[in-house]
Amino acid sequence: MTSRYLQTYSTPEVLAAQDHYYGRSRPVVADGDRDVLGTDEAEFIARRDSFYMATVSADGWPYLQHRGGPAGFLKVLDERTLAFADFRGNRQLISTGNLSRRDRAALFLMDYPNRARLKILGRTRVLDARENAGLVDTLAVDETLRPKVERVFVIDVLSFDWNCSQYITPRYSDAELEAMGAMP
Repeated sequence: MTSRYLQTYSTPEVLAAQDHYYGRSRPVVADGDRDVLGTDEAEFIARRDSFYMATVSADGWPYLQHRGGPAGFLKVLDERTLAFADFRGNRQLISTGNLSRRDRAALFLMDYPNRARLKILGRTRVLDARENAGLVDTLAVDETLRPKVERVFVIDVLSFDWNCSQYITPRYSDAELEAMGAMP
C-alpha cells in the first residue's frame, strides 16, 4: 500500500473509529505529495476493459459509474497521469457535471480471475473532444468508436492502493472461458 493513499483517508473520524474498535489508531505520514504509477500498475491498467469511477455531487452525494471499452481504453499517459475517451451514452452527464464542481475521482479496477484490485485517487479534468483531437486520437483504441467520443477524462493521479484479494470471488468473461476451453 502506498502511504499517500492511506494518509488521504486517515481523517480524524477514521482515526477515532480505529480507536473505538481496535483500541488504537494508525496515523500515516505520506512519503510524498503524489504516488507514481510503476510498471505493475501500468500493465494492470492496460489489460482492463472496464473500471468503476466515483465522483461526488455538489450536494455531497457519491455517484458510482461503470466505464467500459476495449482492453486498454484507460491509458497511462505517464507515471502520474491517466486518461480515457468518454463515448456518447445516456446523456445524463452526471460524472461530467460532478467533476465540473469537484475535480476529485476514485477509480476501482478489478481483475476477477486473478483476484486483484487497484484503487486510484486523482484530480480529474473533462475536456471537450472537439477541442482535443490529438488526445482523442491517442485514446481511441478502436477506430470504430472514435466518432462516438464526446469527451476526454484526464486524471492526475494522487495515490493508489493494491487491495487485499481475500474476499474477491473469481469471475470470468466469455472470452476468458473460451480461452480456457471451458466454453464450446
